[in-house]
Amino acid sequence: MIKKTNIRSSAHAYRQTDSAEVNGGKKLKEEPLRWAALGGLEEVGRNMTFFEYRNEIIVVDVGFQFPEEETPGIDYIIPNTAYLEERKKNIKAVIITHAHYDHIGGIPYLMEKLGNPPIYTAALTKEIINKRQEEFTKAPKLNYQQIIKDKDKIQLSKYFEAEFFSVAHNIPDTFGFVMNTPIGKMAYIGDYKFDYDKEGQPKGLEELKKIGDQGIHTLFLESTNAEEPGFSLSERIVEKNLEELFKKSSGRIIIALFASLVNRVDEILKIADRLGRKVALSGYSMQSNIQIAQNLGYIKARKGLIIPLEEVKKHPDDKIIILSTGAQGEPNASLIRIINGEHRLISLKPTDTVILSASVIPGNERGVQMLKDGISRQGAKVYYSKIIDIHSSGHAPQEELKLTTKLINPKFFIPIYGYFFMRSTNNELAENSGIPKKNIFMPANGQVMEFNPNEAHLTKEELPVSYVMVDGLGIGDVGEVVLRDRKVLAQEGMVVVITTIDRRTNQLIKNPDIISRGFIYLRENQTLLEDIRHRIRGMINRLPRYQPLDADYLKSLIRDQIGQFLYNKTKRRPMILPVVIEV
Repeated sequence: MIKKTNIRSSAHAYRQTDSAEVNGGKKLKEEPLRWAALGGLEEVGRNMTFFEYRNEIIVVDVGFQFPEEETPGIDYIIPNTAYLEERKKNIKAVIITHAHYDHIGGIPYLMEKLGNPPIYTAALTKEIINKRQEEFTKAPKLNYQQIIKDKDKIQLSKYFEAEFFSVAHNIPDTFGFVMNTPIGKMAYIGDYKFDYDKEGQPKGLEELKKIGDQGIHTLFLESTNAEEPGFSLSERIVEKNLEELFKKSSGRIIIALFASLVNRVDEILKIADRLGRKVALSGYSMQSNIQIAQNLGYIKARKGLIIPLEEVKKHPDDKIIILSTGAQGEPNASLIRIINGEHRLISLKPTDTVILSASVIPGNERGVQMLKDGISRQGAKVYYSKIIDIHSSGHAPQEELKLTTKLINPKFFIPIYGYFFMRSTNNELAENSGIPKKNIFMPANGQVMEFNPNEAHLTKEELPVSYVMVDGLGIGDVGEVVLRDRKVLAQEGMVVVITTIDRRTNQLIKNPDIISRGFIYLRENQTLLEDIRHRIRGMINRLPRYQPLDADYLKSLIRDQIGQFLYNKTKRRPMILPVVIEV
């Protein structure tokens, strides 16, 4: 049980800062602090927000979002930074809170556009960013200003000072901060959860209470797990259950998890060492992240415990653990290649035990189900978090969110990070924690908030936040029209109509050629095929003779009339691509 903590209920005294500068003996009018999100308020991912006061901007995180069903063929979705690009000279700092890709993934694509401003982040985050940056040979060298440590207080610019504090997450070196601004103190806690000691008591409550004692103007609090009741599952329980699974497994153990779960990897290595098993790493990001963590001292593995993947066959199966990427069923990840028999060194055996030590990211449910099916078909055992506690989310559930809000006790509250319903639920939790409803706000991506010492309000100003999509080497060159075409092709297919016409007489030289892809199988629909040809012949026979052919007009005619005809016949709207050849 969590012990009750006395929450200070008295009203905070908000300091009136002397930010209204004097100019010729005349006080300038106090300007509001502005804040907006360029992503992360209507999705899980693409996290990027900023604070703005006068001619200074502080950016927080530069993440990307993985593609959705509505974005076929897209690699990543990154924030639209048009507003910041126009003001890049004003960007004084970029704070990166931790090393997950939904917070760092946009850096190689966007930092140059923002003028390559100074970056403030922790040691592990810096190294993971740099490792990925090596893949982008034309990207500029990043401008790291200072490595963040717990309790650091850094003057970022004339108007902004940040006080950093460590938070528990499922990757080390994760930070929140209190931003000291001319209008008050802003507490910003992105991805986090509570960590627990051996007695099951939460750590870090005193730190949160000290933050609250400063008199917080506004709390920005993550919402990813706001729908989940209760408290976080302790990593101690996860470790205990993993060890029990290891003990009863008689063959190889393959564990799929996020490469960024450095703390859990460290515990798995310790358990493996106790049980006399060697550990091999499969997947580029798994190998590089663990190497970085070892270099920085976050993982201290005994020499010889981690072996090259090539040496797995030199050891008995019951002495091997393989740590793999691909717990989300990603098409090119290591685990999928192992299951499909495409991995150059490892193939699945019926005696294997496969452990999926990760939660399912929304949208990946089908991929994970196919993953489990593929493992089971080959006779291997599969364990995942719904049947045994082998994963603890890195995001605070309801009781931790409420306790955090009570301890910090801000005047105003803004939920960040998550879909609308997640953030709406977080709003209700804040209200239940004592925040007046009128002081709780629900901005969308691009909507600008303004703050004064004793007020906050949502303005009517909206910044550009449309999707910027990365597709292969292209950044932003796939827009709404291209996406719409891709969706039509995926859902309804296409019909290509090729007509060859004598340019002197406007007569058909040969029967129209019809090609169908993803619409119908033409060999089994000869009647419909002849109906299409009949209609095209009718269109062309009505063209005036011995007048120059207007090819664009004919294409439009074919597109409209054949499209309507096919809809009447099939109730489907394939993409019609007319091709007119004049000879």
